[in-house]
Amino acid sequence: MTTEEQFRAILHECRSIFVAKLHDYGAAWRIMRIPSLTDQLYIKAARIRSLEMKREAKVNEGIRPEFIGIVNYAIVGLIQLQHGIADTPDDMPVDAVVSEYDRLAEETLALMLRKNHDYDEAWRSMRVSSYTDIILQKVFRTKQIEEHDGTTLISEGIDANYMDMMNYAVFALIKLTFGEEEPKQQ
Repeated sequence: MTTEEQFRAILHECRSIFVAKLHDYGAAWRIMRIPSLTDQLYIKAARIRSLEMKREAKVNEGIRPEFIGIVNYAIVGLIQLQHGIADTPDDMPVDAVVSEYDRLAEETLALMLRKNHDYDEAWRSMRVSSYTDIILQKVFRTKQIEEHDGTTLISEGIDANYMDMMNYAVFALIKLTFGEEEPKQQ
């Protein structure tokens, strides 16, 4: 499979989980503010790092679902950035939410393809644990941008950081799914 095919396969899996949770919970996340979503991304990445370092889980969920959570929360963050925060979770019809998910997933895929061309698939030589650390670094960068009310002097904004977190999470899922690196803890 090509990188794009692998990426799309992972996005399809993440989307399926997103749609199932949308059915179960509705769009309850529509009430979340951006810093809360950044903190949710932190929780996911911190748990992955903890499991990678401890090599043991006390809760019977591995790192794969956490990377899927990063993909889905990054898209939720992008939706919130573009549509604002709602007072109730039912302000967007389900089909509009799924349509936004698909549009933002495609934008993020397009960004990855452009960067992948320039970087010549360097991500394939990286370890999954490095993706975890980079995602955490991007979370902390995002928190700093949030402290500056979203303004930057020279750096990309919150949206670009969310897209990068999502892309690194997909890279990890590609490696874990297609056997390019065996997970230490699942």
